[in-house]
Amino acid sequence: MLPYPKTIPPRAIWSVIEKLDLSLLYAQIEARDEVAGASAIDPKILLSLWVFATSEGEGSAREIQRLTELHAAYRWICGGVAVGYHTLSDFRSQQGEVIDGLITQILALLMQQDLVELSRVAQDGTRVRADAGASSFRREQTLQA
Repeated sequence: MLPYPKTIPPRAIWSVIEKLDLSLLYAQIEARDEVAGASAIDPKILLSLWVFATSEGEGSAREIQRLTELHAAYRWICGGVAVGYHTLSDFRSQQGEVIDGLITQILALLMQQDLVELSRVAQDGTRVRADAGASSFRREQTLQA
């Protein structure tokens, strides 16, 4: 029988995120209290999904959305809340550096505590097209330039 893991990564991630001051993220929500609008997904859920996905090497909002329907850990994070890829993508792009900084800090903390092991990390889900032809890699002078 295999030994039981020290902790389940999604729960460790959630526990760290619960202790953070996310007031900057909550301030971005326009529909709250007396202000009308569609109810927003809690930023803790979105941030947890991004942190967990990044720890698993996933950086595509579409793939994360798919995993929320298929993978038990992602479903646990969502807690019954349906999360669309567009919401995930907007959350990440609109908060930009704040989200990237939080993801980095949370993963660093979890790695320091030996709760998460990063063997592969996704930077983002976009593909960048190279603008170089095969002939540009043939000469040492060209490579150095």
